[in-house]
Amino acid sequence: MTSLCRDCLTCFPGGARCPACGRPRVVSHPELSELTIAHMDCDAFYASVEKRDNPALRDVPVIVGGGQRGVVTTACYIARIRGVHSAMPMFKALQLCPEAVVVKPRLKVYAEVSRAIRQMMLELTPAVEPLSLDEAFLDLGGTQRLHGHPPAVMLARLVRRMQADLGIGGSIGLSHNKFLAKIASDLDKPRGFSVIGKAETTAFLRDKPVSMIWGVGRATQAALDAAGIRSISDLLRWDRKDLHSRFGSMGDRLWHFARGQDVRRVSPDAPVRSISKETTFSVDTGATEILDGHIWRLAEQVSDRAKARGLAGRVVTLKLKRSDHKVLTRRTGLRDATHYADHIYRKARDLYDQLGDAGPYRLIGVGLSELVPAAMADLSGDLLDPGAARRKAAERATDAIRARFGAKAIVRGRALR
Repeated sequence: MTSLCRDCLTCFPGGARCPACGRPRVVSHPELSELTIAHMDCDAFYASVEKRDNPALRDVPVIVGGGQRGVVTTACYIARIRGVHSAMPMFKALQLCPEAVVVKPRLKVYAEVSRAIRQMMLELTPAVEPLSLDEAFLDLGGTQRLHGHPPAVMLARLVRRMQADLGIGGSIGLSHNKFLAKIASDLDKPRGFSVIGKAETTAFLRDKPVSMIWGVGRATQAALDAAGIRSISDLLRWDRKDLHSRFGSMGDRLWHFARGQDVRRVSPDAPVRSISKETTFSVDTGATEILDGHIWRLAEQVSDRAKARGLAGRVVTLKLKRSDHKVLTRRTGLRDATHYADHIYRKARDLYDQLGDAGPYRLIGVGLSELVPAAMADLSGDLLDPGAARRKAAERATDAIRARFGAKAIVRGRALR
């Protein structure tokens, strides 16, 4: 049995406490020095950043999200103990935890912290596959000779450095493939380090619910329930051909995952497919002037995200949810890809004008898809709109001022609606 102290990084044959520093934060496993595929997940990332930047929030429940009719983006662990979780309606979260402090998301700040964490990962291995701002897969196969330590030690050093340099904690899952590494990272949060080895894979998975399988959402869960499949043991009783016949390609995926098999590689170049932002209103509205202001703000936020990632998009999407929860989605293709807020706004506003539906609405969203590198943005210009070049120049100047003096240094008039 190999053991690792996560505080001082000492490796030793085994034991509940580190012989070097005497601390109990020890991870032990027979395959600890052999496994190379990891999943790192920041602990309550957005809430952790808010607590780091405002020490007064350290010991209070914090919910990051917006509005009484919005949803929870993330919640700190104090709030989670009270039952608050991501995607929960804000009104319900505040019923469960009325003393919580609600903080609006600061996506630019989170992106900056994410970039710093990403750089730390890349110093360990070039094989980093981000899943979002706060989580990523890492393949550390072949890095032991470079660093002089097995992957487990380098991963423990990573989260220790994240805490020391950035004030952000993270949990590690270490295994022999991506599927199991992601499961492992959720086993002991926050500040966890969990291992699932090859020898124990079958026994570990056997009695777990099928909901543990990555990609099994509510719809798939309902279909599996209808087939009498509730645990991975139930899946193991099905023939691969029968699973594929009933569930299509998902059935084939379920057959492999139930056996702990996952041949997907950690891919550093996994593409971002779309960038979107939406907001839920505190009161349903069909007022065009109010909706126009929201379209502009959402377009600006989508633009900021695209620019931060060095991307542009060829398709603009507008999403509206009526008060009866019916969702209306419209999209339009662009002649040239763009990441400019002005262009995204104008196309989204055109989609709204063409909709022919007066609402009222409870939610509105704007998105950008068919993404390409930013160098391909607005290559040919807009001959039918002679003011476009001037507006783009003004937007570039605005971006420069905001980068120097802060996001609120310049605010468009329509954003105040």
